[in-house]
Amino acid sequence: MSASADLAPYASWPERSRGRRFSEPESASRTAFQRDRDRIIHCSAFRRLQYKTQVFVYHEGDHYRTRLTHSLEVAQIARSICRSLGLNEDLAEALALAHDLGHTPFGHAGEEVLHELMAPFGGFDHNAQALRVVTLLEHRYADFTGLNLTWETLEGTVKHNGPLIGPGSDENTLPAAIVEYIAEHDLEVDTYPGPEAQVAAMADDIAYDNHDIDDGLRAGLFSADDLREVPLVAPIIDDLRRRYPDLNREQLVHETVRWLIGEMVDDLVGESRRRLTATKVQRVEEVRALEKPVMAFSDDMRAADERLKEFLYSRMYRHPRVKEMTIKAQQVVRDLFGLYTAQPECLPAEWRGGDGPAGAARSVADFIAGMTDRFALAEHDRHCGGAEKATDANL
Repeated sequence: MSASADLAPYASWPERSRGRRFSEPESASRTAFQRDRDRIIHCSAFRRLQYKTQVFVYHEGDHYRTRLTHSLEVAQIARSICRSLGLNEDLAEALALAHDLGHTPFGHAGEEVLHELMAPFGGFDHNAQALRVVTLLEHRYADFTGLNLTWETLEGTVKHNGPLIGPGSDENTLPAAIVEYIAEHDLEVDTYPGPEAQVAAMADDIAYDNHDIDDGLRAGLFSADDLREVPLVAPIIDDLRRRYPDLNREQLVHETVRWLIGEMVDDLVGESRRRLTATKVQRVEEVRALEKPVMAFSDDMRAADERLKEFLYSRMYRHPRVKEMTIKAQQVVRDLFGLYTAQPECLPAEWRGGDGPAGAARSVADFIAGMTDRFALAEHDRHCGGAEKATDANL
């Protein structure tokens, strides 16, 4: 099935896909990238994102973002950008939905600990882990291991933040099996990925900036007046208060985030069009061959976005309330890793073993990385006596 009539020449056309590792008949009703998207949505790792932390642990409130709702919001933004630029919406959506499949419980706090604990065995990287999930750890199909996604979706999954191997990357943090898989499938080339993967990365940036603003305001970590310190946000808040003096707090938060997303998307589309015109690319291979991303903010917006991130780091991510939960979450991961490596009989049978100490440690990391927040807390409570008991001395 082809759906490329409305695509730009430099987009990723499904009929030009480099195919799948295991040959399959094409679908009569879906393009290759639509099929990838559907496989991602139906996989177990995607469903578990519902109970994985974005910033706040799942039990802290019903309305905070989780990795699942964040991924859906990234997908929506990515589709809108691709529609404006004539890119493949289905591929961008698949990449947006897959981009967090390798994340641990408790967000980046869990990843940092696993990377530290796995340092003797190649480290831990959530992008590499996402590739591991979709090629090795999902067991749904009779004919192959993994989801058997197209080359383009695999490339975008591991490289949506830039080259995974080569200058500017740290391939020493990657498990040997992942390095071998990347090399075998020509994913190691020292290039940026295709345009849809670049869009998914930018949509991720836009989504977490804005939705962390929303969650931070809901949590009372800072106020709308505090946000006026941010040059990008202050004019929006002032304009909304001038035009709608009777807005309640919830409406002000929503309208601020809505308008800020719009400004960032408009800037990205405008700057990306400028770069596409300047580079005169005509095929997706030419986009990959460029020395810098073609999907990007303007210089002014990039500087403004950096100022916004500085605000969020100081007022939200380093807030004592968030830091307290981070310390507890990291100890939970540390305790579980120590338990499973010392007493592998505590693991489910299918997760025991591995090829030597490195293989055994990687199996433990795979098992922990796949956990939801609530399952990790339940396992810790069952084996170690609970997060509070284990971490009081660290608070």
